[in-house]
Amino acid sequence: MILPIYAYGQPVLRKETEDIDENYPNLKQLVADMFETMYHAEGIGLAAPQIGLGVRLFIVDTVQIQEEGEEHLGIKKAFINATILEEEGEEWPYEEGCLSIPKITGDVERKPRILIEYYDEDFNLHEEWYDGMNARVIQHEYDHVDGILFLEHLKPLKRRMLKRKLESIKKGEAEADYKMIFHTPKKKR
Repeated sequence: MILPIYAYGQPVLRKETEDIDENYPNLKQLVADMFETMYHAEGIGLAAPQIGLGVRLFIVDTVQIQEEGEEHLGIKKAFINATILEEEGEEWPYEEGCLSIPKITGDVERKPRILIEYYDEDFNLHEEWYDGMNARVIQHEYDHVDGILFLEHLKPLKRRMLKRKLESIKKGEAEADYKMIFHTPKKKR
């Protein structure tokens, strides 16, 4: 089932998430729905807060962005209760975007290699190294479960330049090719 994506301004995107256990209701269906939602929105990663859930779960599929014949270099996985244990190397810039912040991108510097511990959807524990684009997408989604948006990694001048566009998204004036839920603050009486 395709789920709506929560837009910039939604409080759930700024909150740290909670760990879950193997008894989390309908976990396998949730992971399947997240993949379907991500593909529908033409994304390569999606975190639970982006669909309104405050849990430490995100998915990644970098197989789809690999060159033909190089698909084996990508990953397609769910990461539950993940912890980045180490980050290595010299930071490198890359233009990132986010499904919760449509039509806005910016250069983000991240370390090229990470060691991450996580559970898969069968609750098997893994500790694995990732590098390059796989590491970057994991770091981006990992930020989401810590309540951090890629905007926070942008240079101050770039953030100021985006202020008006971000306010438009908050007001629900953004356009996307997928269903979004915008923040509507409660009116004071």
